[in-house]
Amino acid sequence: MKGEPEVPDVALPTHARAVIVGGGIIGCSIAYHLAKLGWKDVVVLEREQISCGTTWHAAGLITTLRDTESQTELAKYSLKLYQDLEQESGQATGFIQCGSIQLAMDDVKAEEMRRGCAMARTFGVENQEITPQEIQAMWPLANTDDLVAGFYFPDDGRVNPADVTQALAKGARADGVKIIEHTPVTGVIRDKGRAVGVETEKGQIQAEVVVLCPGMWGRDVGLMVGVDLPLQAAEHYYLISENIEGVHNKLPILRDPGRSAYVREEAGKIMLGFFEPVAAPWAVNGIPEGFCFDEIQPDWERMEPHIERGMRRVPKLLETGIRQFFCGPESFTPDHNYLMGKAPYVDNLFVACGFNSLGILSGGGAGQMMAHWIAEGHAPKDVWDVDIRRIRHFHNNKSYIVDRIPESLGIAYQMHWPNRQWQTARNVKKSVLHDRVAAAGACFGESAGWERPNWYADPGQKAEYAYDFGRQNWFNNNAAEHNAVREKVGLFEQSSFSKLLVQGRGAERVLNRLATADMSAPVGNVSYTQFLNERGGIEADLTISRLAEDQYLVVTPAFTHVQVDAWINDHIGDDVFCVTTDVTAAQVMLNIQGPNSRALLSAISSADFANESFPFGTMQEIEIGYQRANAVRISYTGELGWELYIPSEMALPVYDRLVEAGADFGLKHCGYHTLNTLRAEKAYREWAHDIGPMDSLLDAGLAFTCAWDKPGGFVGRDALLRQREQEPLTRRIVQFLLDDPEPILTHNEPILRDGAPVGYTTSAGYGHTLGASVALGYVTYEGGVDAAYIADGTFTIEQANRTYAARASLTPLYDPKSRRPKS
Repeated sequence: MKGEPEVPDVALPTHARAVIVGGGIIGCSIAYHLAKLGWKDVVVLEREQISCGTTWHAAGLITTLRDTESQTELAKYSLKLYQDLEQESGQATGFIQCGSIQLAMDDVKAEEMRRGCAMARTFGVENQEITPQEIQAMWPLANTDDLVAGFYFPDDGRVNPADVTQALAKGARADGVKIIEHTPVTGVIRDKGRAVGVETEKGQIQAEVVVLCPGMWGRDVGLMVGVDLPLQAAEHYYLISENIEGVHNKLPILRDPGRSAYVREEAGKIMLGFFEPVAAPWAVNGIPEGFCFDEIQPDWERMEPHIERGMRRVPKLLETGIRQFFCGPESFTPDHNYLMGKAPYVDNLFVACGFNSLGILSGGGAGQMMAHWIAEGHAPKDVWDVDIRRIRHFHNNKSYIVDRIPESLGIAYQMHWPNRQWQTARNVKKSVLHDRVAAAGACFGESAGWERPNWYADPGQKAEYAYDFGRQNWFNNNAAEHNAVREKVGLFEQSSFSKLLVQGRGAERVLNRLATADMSAPVGNVSYTQFLNERGGIEADLTISRLAEDQYLVVTPAFTHVQVDAWINDHIGDDVFCVTTDVTAAQVMLNIQGPNSRALLSAISSADFANESFPFGTMQEIEIGYQRANAVRISYTGELGWELYIPSEMALPVYDRLVEAGADFGLKHCGYHTLNTLRAEKAYREWAHDIGPMDSLLDAGLAFTCAWDKPGGFVGRDALLRQREQEPLTRRIVQFLLDDPEPILTHNEPILRDGAPVGYTTSAGYGHTLGASVALGYVTYEGGVDAAYIADGTFTIEQANRTYAARASLTPLYDPKSRRPKS
C-alpha cells in the first residue's frame, strides 16, 4: 500500500502562483484540479513522501451515503473521478465497483437507514432495501441471523489509496505541477494580513496563494500562521486474514454499525476494520519526528472485544489465520466534519484537512471543490458544514480535542439520532445564569461551546435526553413551553448568541454596504437583515441595532460568530475607520416572548411598552430596578416580545425579578427546541438550514428586507435585480404542514408533488398550535413556482419509505399577516 516517489528531487522555485503544503490525497487532488483549471504554476511540498502519514494505509472505501448533500456530492464526484483516472494517467488506482451494504441489526437502525436512504435518493444516490436472505445470497460467508434488513448501494466501490494518490500526482505533474518531496514547511510568511509564501528547510517560496493540506499535522501547521485547525490523531485498526475460499473482489463492502466494523475483500483475503465507540488518542504530545509510512504500537487488549464481535459477522474469520494486525493513526475533528475553505482573518490562505478517515472517499470531490474555491474566490456549493469558519479558538485547546476525539471517531458508526448531543468536552462556556436555569430544570445542549437550555424538565423528571426517531421524551415539555409563548409568556435564556459591537466613524458606511437593510436609519432602529455575496446568496442572517451615530450591535447565532466577524472585517477598506469587538460575554440576553410580555415588563420597569411609545423594530434603554438593559422589540417566535440585553454583572437580579413577577402572568422557562418549533410554525428561516450562501434572497422569500434604492446599494443587489427581471422564480422556499399529527419531521426528507420529487425539507419542528409537524423546503419547477403551482399540486413528504400528505403554502400558515408580533 505504500507509495513510492516517482521522480527525482525537483529544485525549489522562488515563486509560485499556489503552494500546497502536504502531499497526501487531498493536496495532490487540489493540485490536479487547479491544473485542470489552468493553474500551471503550482507547487506541492511534501515533508516526506507522497501518500505517507495516513493516506497510504486507509481502507479505500468509496461509500456515497453521507450526512449532507454537500458531502454526498464530494463522494459522488470522487467515485466518478477514480473510475476514469487510471485511463487518463496510466497509473493503476485499484478501483473496483463492488457496491456496499449497510447492515441493520434492529428495527431502530433500519428506521435510521430508511430515512437516510430516502435522503440519498434525493441526492441522486441509487440504493435499495434488501432482506437478510438477499444479503446472504450476495455475501455467502456472512452471518445474517441477527439482521433485520440491509441497504444496498450498487455504485459504491473501493480503491488502493496510495495508487490513486500517485495517479493524481502523475496527472498533476503532466499538467505542469511541481511536486517536491522531503521538504518540510517550517513557516507561512505573512504580510499585512495576507499569506505571501512559505518557509522551508531549503529556502522560501513566494506565493499568491497558500493551501494547507497537512493531514494529522494540521494543528501544528495552523499554529505557524495563527489559524485554528483542531485535529488530533487516534489509533485506527484493521486486520487482514489469510486467503479464504469464496472471497473475491466483487463482494460488496459490508458496513456493520451494530458491530462498529466494516468488512471488505483484500486480494482474496478479508479486511476487517473498526470504528469502536470510544477510541484512543495517539501522540497527544506530538507526532514523532520523521513519521512516514509507519505503524503504531497497538493496544490489542483494548481492541479484543471489538475484534471478536466483528469477526462474528464473518464466522470463517474465527477459524482462519490472521496475516496482519494493523494499527495506524487517523486524525479527527471535534465535530466529525472536515476543515475546508478560506482561512478567516488571513487573506490568500486556504485549508483542507481533518477528513475523519474519509479522505479517500472525499478526496476527489474535495480537490475539485477547493480548486474552484481558490480560483473563483467562493465555494461552488453550500459547504457550511465543513467550512473552517465554524471553528472557534477554544476548539484548538489540546485538552479539549484530546477529550473529544475518542467520541468523534466512534460516532461514525453510532446512531445518528435527531438532536443528539456530544457527551465529551462539555461545559466550555456557561452563561452567568447557568445555575439559575439549571435549577429551573434546564436540559442543556451545546453550540459553539456554549451550554444552552434546550428544554426544561418538569419537577421529578430527569433533565436528560431519551433519543428516538419519533416523539422524544421532551415532546410534552416542548408542547407546554410552546403553548405558553403562544398564549401567555415565555422566558428564553439566549446569552450564547454572538454580539459584535461595530463602531467607528466608518461603521455606517461598512454596514450599509453589507446589509440589505438601510443602516442610515436613526439611533434606536433595529433591522432584521442579511449580508449577501455578489451572487445574491445569503452569507449571514442577523439583527443590527443602531446604538449611536458611530456604533451598532450585530447579533447572530453563536455558531456563525467567526463567519460574520470575518465577513465584516474582510469588507473594511484600508481607508475606513471601523472596528469590531466581541461583546458576547459582556451581555446576557433574555428573550421575553408572548402576549403577556408587555404586561410583565411593564410590571418591573417604568418604561412605556405601548406600540406608540415602543414600536416594533426599535430599541430603548430601560430601567429594571437598580439595573439597566437595552430592550429590543423584535420576534423570532411570531409573538409580541422583547429581547433584553443586560450587562452580565447585572443579569442575576434582573432574572430574579422577571421570574418573581412572571408568576402573575403565566411565565414559563423555554428552551431552544421551543424557539425552533415556534419559528418553524411562523416559517421564519434558519441560516445554514433554510438559507445559505447558495440560496438567493428572492428564492428564500426575504426580499422584504431589502432597501433597494438606498444610495450605493448593497453587496448582491445587482444579482438580485438580474434575477428579478427573469421571473417567475423557478426555486422557492415553501412551508409544509402534515395532515397526520404523528410523524416527526427533521430535515432532508424528500418533497413530492403529484408523486414526483421536487425538493427536500431543509428544517422542521412540531407545530403544536397547528397540530402537526411543520417543515420548510425549496421546491423547484422550471415553469415557475407560484401560488397556482402550489395550489394545483398534491404534495407529500417522504420519510423512511413512507409518504405523508402535506399542505403547502408560500406564506406562513400561522399568522400570515404577522399581526401578533406588532400587536
